[in-house]
Amino acid sequence: MKLFKLPDLGEGLHEAEIAQWHVKVGDEVRADQPLVSMETAKAIVDIPAPYSGRIAKLFGEPGEVVHVGAPLVAFEGEGAEEDAGTVVGHMPTEPTAMEEASLPVAARVPGGIKATPAVRALAHQLKVDLAMVTPTGPDGLITAADVRRVARILAEAGPREVLRGVRRAMAQNMTLANAEVASATLVDDADIHAWRQGEDVTVRLIRALVAGCRAEPSLNAWYDAQAMARWLVKDVHLGLAVDTPDGLFVPVIRDVDKRGPAELRQAIDKLVQDMKARRVPPEDLRGNTITLSNFGMIAGRYAAPIVLPPTVAILGAGRIREEVVVAEGAPAVHRILPLSLTFDHRTVTGGEAGRFLAAVIADLEKPL
Repeated sequence: MKLFKLPDLGEGLHEAEIAQWHVKVGDEVRADQPLVSMETAKAIVDIPAPYSGRIAKLFGEPGEVVHVGAPLVAFEGEGAEEDAGTVVGHMPTEPTAMEEASLPVAARVPGGIKATPAVRALAHQLKVDLAMVTPTGPDGLITAADVRRVARILAEAGPREVLRGVRRAMAQNMTLANAEVASATLVDDADIHAWRQGEDVTVRLIRALVAGCRAEPSLNAWYDAQAMARWLVKDVHLGLAVDTPDGLFVPVIRDVDKRGPAELRQAIDKLVQDMKARRVPPEDLRGNTITLSNFGMIAGRYAAPIVLPPTVAILGAGRIREEVVVAEGAPAVHRILPLSLTFDHRTVTGGEAGRFLAAVIADLEKPL
């Protein structure tokens, strides 16, 4: 029995998730026949068979994460020779000095990282992601000493913690948002001096967000980047960012524009309880049309919240503070609620965002 191990799928990728097996135990395969589709943070990659033979064992089920160099498939048959995991798209690991010097810099800069093939091989051997390395060589070139320095730091830090579940999904979603969305953030303050004592901050924020959507419907929308098309959604389905020890959840409260304060508070309390018990059904974690993050309950005044496609806007609320203002021509101390609105500038204009935020502020400053 010979093992084929997960090859290096590209710069900085140490692992991949099994998306779909194209073979099963007992199958006869030929060289270069697709074995499995692996999902990385960047793409789904089809891995071909390195040689012909019979499949003796598959290591892992769809959804499982496999590290580079870990067993992937066991073969039996005369043509099967043990493979330690080929390196996809890499140059020879031990070129002569003349060969290395003759390579143009551009040929050694996939992903914008400058390193010679020998240094890349060292990083692969020491399991160092070159994206983590600060170069000290000429013209931003990563040296072997740079790689060894990072390897020492990682060794001192102890074993790495692989992101799974909610944190893994959060990392993938944030990567997508950062790569796709043209984010712009607008900040302002709401004077909430007129609020009653003990006012429900989150419920008031939801009511104000609905007022913003009514004033400027373009922020309660979905955007399809490939088709360059948007959908203005009539109903307001709110994604409410909830911080938990397991990571960030964004459960959805549907039709918040049709609910009163008491019903909204009941829905919020139920969501929090379900989050703690991990009982939230999948359908309640998708389909929001706009997002609210009340991060001020923890700390922070302003922020640049991240818009997650296909939505186009997220409203952030900072920590309420007391501030000296001019009221009726005289100084006074009022409670101020800082607001941060991030929007996708591919489909939302600055004017639309401004009108939305103005409507939110106007609603927040009203007494009930």
